[in-house]
Amino acid sequence: MTCTIALLPGDGIGPEVTRVARAVIEHVAALTGFSVTFTEHDFGGASIDRYGEPLTDATLAACQAADAVFLGAVGGPKWDNAPSRPEAGLLALRKALGVYANLRPASVHPALAGKSPLRSDIVAGTDLLIVRELTGGIYFGERERSADQASDKCTYSRTEIERVARVAFQQARLRRGKLTSVDKANVLETSRLWRAVVSEMGAREFPDIELDHMYVDAAAMHLLRAPATFDVVVTENMFGDILSDEASMLPGSIGLLGSASLGDKRPGLFEPIHGSAPDIAGQDKANPFGGIEAAAQLLESLDQHNAASRIRNAVNAMHEAGEWTGDLGGTLTCSEAGVKLVERLEAEAVAAE
Repeated sequence: MTCTIALLPGDGIGPEVTRVARAVIEHVAALTGFSVTFTEHDFGGASIDRYGEPLTDATLAACQAADAVFLGAVGGPKWDNAPSRPEAGLLALRKALGVYANLRPASVHPALAGKSPLRSDIVAGTDLLIVRELTGGIYFGERERSADQASDKCTYSRTEIERVARVAFQQARLRRGKLTSVDKANVLETSRLWRAVVSEMGAREFPDIELDHMYVDAAAMHLLRAPATFDVVVTENMFGDILSDEASMLPGSIGLLGSASLGDKRPGLFEPIHGSAPDIAGQDKANPFGGIEAAAQLLESLDQHNAASRIRNAVNAMHEAGEWTGDLGGTLTCSEAGVKLVERLEAEAVAAE
């Protein structure tokens, strides 16, 4: 069986990061004995430059036909005033693929605790997963704007809440058995429905999971005060966007973390959580570890768990050895980090023989 991956390098540092991730996937596939093929497509600003739109019908069709989609990053000031911004292509792709649950893990490797902007004793032991609803809420609501007034409508249905909450409960069952649902139920009607639906599901379907609720402002505070107390967090689209970026700094760099956007069937969408970083694009300075983690998540979605485990073992070995890019105080370039990871994969394979 050959797994097909639609590769969307995107903008800014996206092509540099995806180049490393692709090499890692191809190498670990050869080591573990499965076949993978890539199809590459313009997306975001690169697609606007070439085709006048961020997501063409041909690119969407290729993504829908693939077993998984890997994205680098989109956006940049170059397209701020474009009729259709690069980010519109990302929202449209998520909607078309039906990937309603965004999984963003954030863990702090012991060797990186001192790199966090928080004290090492605060972040020590942090290992959390944020499950963000991805295709509903205010980002997809009706919008109106005049010269003097604007509005954005936030809407959630019971079905939308149930399906993402079920993913979060199932993830909690695979981890430490605790789920924190984040809302603003003291103010918002959508949050009141959210809290009611999640509570009903917990009592009915997941009585083995410890469920608690937290207002979003309190959750933001606790992420900085006691991040290790969280296991799985589930929340709506905008809250999840903000909290997951906050959590990304706990390990020391937004460049370390990947994300998986999943629906009820393949393909899923996998990407590092960082942006396009146009200020360092083309300079080989990007941190590829977030893209590499997203590659591991992609392989898990294809049931290649051995391959994903090998990648994470190699990344941990690099952390233990202090083999980092400049954002973490290291000396490796983006491409050098990719080469070093492949060397670690080879060393692990030889040791296992």
